[in-house]
Amino acid sequence: MSQQVHARLLVTVWLGQLVSLVGSSLTGFVLGVWVYQQTGSVAQFSLIFLANTLPAVLLAPVAGVLADRWDRRWLMLASDTGAALGTALLAVLVATDSLAVWHIWLVTAVGAGCSTVHQISYQSMTPALVGTRHLARFNALTQVSRATQIAAPLLAGTLVVTIGVGGVLLVDLGTFTVAALTLLLVRLPAEATRPAPGRVREPLRREAAAGWRYLRGRPGLFDLMVLFGAYNFLFGIAGVLVQPLILSFASAETLGVLMFAGGAGLFVGSLVMGAWGGPSRRITGVFLGLTLGGVALVGHSLAPSPWLIAVVAPLFLFTLPIVNTSAITLIQTKTEPAVLGRVLAVARVGGDVSLLVAYLLAGPLADGVFEPLMRPDGRLADSVGALIGTGEGRGTALIFAVAGVLMVLLVGLGWARRPLREVDALADALPAPDGKPPAGPEQPADAAATDPPAGPAAGDPVATDPTAAGPADPATEPDTPPVVRST
Repeated sequence: MSQQVHARLLVTVWLGQLVSLVGSSLTGFVLGVWVYQQTGSVAQFSLIFLANTLPAVLLAPVAGVLADRWDRRWLMLASDTGAALGTALLAVLVATDSLAVWHIWLVTAVGAGCSTVHQISYQSMTPALVGTRHLARFNALTQVSRATQIAAPLLAGTLVVTIGVGGVLLVDLGTFTVAALTLLLVRLPAEATRPAPGRVREPLRREAAAGWRYLRGRPGLFDLMVLFGAYNFLFGIAGVLVQPLILSFASAETLGVLMFAGGAGLFVGSLVMGAWGGPSRRITGVFLGLTLGGVALVGHSLAPSPWLIAVVAPLFLFTLPIVNTSAITLIQTKTEPAVLGRVLAVARVGGDVSLLVAYLLAGPLADGVFEPLMRPDGRLADSVGALIGTGEGRGTALIFAVAGVLMVLLVGLGWARRPLREVDALADALPAPDGKPPAGPEQPADAAATDPPAGPAAGDPVATDPTAAGPADPATEPDTPPVVRST
């Protein structure tokens, strides 16, 4: 079966998943509104975000092992089923007038865990289905899926008035059915959905750490993970504070319009990446997106103007698909298929931990540090205040300026790391577009200066476990010994 046929099958699966994602977005918005209306507590409302993020951090390593051990199509079906059962439980609780806030936290956590398994399984089988030529375009489809969520508040507001919370939950259950039927009816090739034959199984804890070991042996990919974690942290800071920033000088109605405009930028960026595929050197796409994104973040701070935000917010979110698509495509093409699920799990953990830290720090930094500095009588009123103004919201604006500058500095730091700068030179783990096999295995840096070591005995895990491979290609070795850093 040709890769063109494989790609069509994947598009069909993606469309089914897109329908399910829209339904889940409707449910998430409606339940969040319900919690706030019932409690009036921002703290209880914010716990929904924690319940949606923490399980992903805890379960991603296990999800990576499962994606490399079991049939990925059935993992996706199982995760969809688990999420649907949680939604069905909420529908019953609403129908019996028994719904409580803790029910929503619990089901949100279960859904987040299921989503983690689903996403890692989906991303693990995508490279084998579409190959290197169109992989970036298919990754951009995921960004289009995220962009469709901008319509959820508009549609959910209408639905909750007409059919109520219970009706929205039933709609969500219907979308789960569409996604499940698509996965059941589409015949995906076994080489994409099933783990590599002959793979040696190890204890769960060791397998869960295999992605980390694999990355530590490839400094370029490891540095990419560190860069991506730092980017997620800065993105998370901006995501938490953009609404308070806008509300400091505009109405709630204006906020809604500007948030929609920002989402439109994400949508357009996704379409551009889907049509273009990004630069041939993926790391160039990462650096380009970071640079433009940093400039756009600084732009948020220049003046308390809705017109300014209407320009810089879409520009910033336009860069998100460029960075995400380029980074995930690099990971998928440079990672051995047998360990891809576990490497993707490391990426997921690093990104989500960065977001969690950003969520925890953003509020205290704004209220306790930067806002007092930018009051009319604050310490920075006569210096920075002369440039961006003083008063309510200007401290938050200063955070945007600092985050933007740091994002641009990330590009300089990344470029200074030779393994990251040359990460595209790593051997591809996927066949080339012309059907040729990937380049040969990477050689240790001192291979030319030493005799080859004795090969492993038959059946030795080193012979089949890509996490036990040697150091990266000498062309990508750093000029100085790599610094041990943690994501």
